[in-house]
This record gives sequence, structure tokens and C-alpha cells, in this order.
Amino acid sequence: MPAGGRGPRPPVQEETIRSEKIQVERKTFLLILKENARGRFLRITEDVGGRRDSIIVPTSGLEEFRNAVDAMLQAAQELPPHPGEPPSESIAD
Repeated sequence: MPAGGRGPRPPVQEETIRSEKIQVERKTFLLILKENARGRFLRITEDVGGRRDSIIVPTSGLEEFRNAVDAMLQAAQELPPHPGEPPSESIAD
């Protein structure tokens, strides 16, 4: 039994609301909007050669998350191109 005296957690029923797949260089990103008894959330999974890492963002934080990504995109677009980086596609507003 794991520390704390609790056994494994029972599986949680999750419903997929929407999903998107993005391929960037050798990485695949899966964005899946889901819902369970605790609420709605976005699961972002990075798959690199079969190795997966995920983060979960509750929908209550998606606007703040988007604002942070927008700020990073703006900062990246203001920098000169990196010598080892392939050219990026422009994103039109």
C-alpha cells in the first residue's frame, strides 16, 4: 500500500468535449477539453517518440493561460530569428 495508507485511486469517468492535434517538428501535442464530476479542464499532452508528459489546466484558468501564451508569442515574434531554428509560420490575427 502506498504511503498514507491509501490504495490506488479508482478511475474517474471523463467525457471528451473536443480535441486537437498539433505536430511541431518531432513533437506531437494533443489538446483535449474534458469534463468529469469535478469540472471541465484542458489536458495538454506532449508526445515525443512515445514518451508522454501532460499538464492539466482547469477551464477557470484558460483565459489567463491564453494571455500568457499570447505574451510569449509576442515576445518571440519581436526577437530576431535563432540560427538553428526553422522558420516559423506567421499567425494572422
